[in-house]
Amino acid sequence: MGKNRLEAFSDGVLAIIITIMVLELRVPHDPSVAALQPLWGVFLSYVLSFLYLGIYWNNHHHMLHTVKNVTGGILWANLHLLFWLSLVPFVTAWMGENHFASVPTAAYGVVLLMAAIAYWILERVLIRSQGTHSLLRQAVGSDWKGKASPVLYVIGMVAALFAPYVAGAIYAGVALMWLVPDPRIERVLRD
Repeated sequence: MGKNRLEAFSDGVLAIIITIMVLELRVPHDPSVAALQPLWGVFLSYVLSFLYLGIYWNNHHHMLHTVKNVTGGILWANLHLLFWLSLVPFVTAWMGENHFASVPTAAYGVVLLMAAIAYWILERVLIRSQGTHSLLRQAVGSDWKGKASPVLYVIGMVAALFAPYVAGAIYAGVALMWLVPDPRIERVLRD
């Protein structure tokens, strides 16, 4: 199977996830600036989640450029990733509506952790299917960001129970770490 259907399906699912998230932003009925104040948590959680989904979309896009053919295992690993990403709107709304309360902020971290694990699984399945000398294997290298992110998510989940804003800062820090474009795959594709 070619990779075009996988890419198109994944792009569609991510577009729907982002659409669901933006629909959770409720417009205040009061036209004053003061009416926006109670929505700060919702908006901040939306921005963070939009950033995460954009990072996943970008990295998924680059990763699939290294793939020549798609197997059933790749399809299932991709669905596994999309499952966890589909939960982002729920935990985003829960965390935002409750102004980064402990349990919703910890749950947000659980979804981020599970999405990171699912991405890693997809990466491993792709490497296995394409061979040990695949372009993706060459590009991934030591993958320090991929190893550090789950550790930071677990730290954030624990911190959420005592200091939810610290957890939010950790989650934002991981997103900023990934926001810097990762040239590894582009470099390997050019060579």
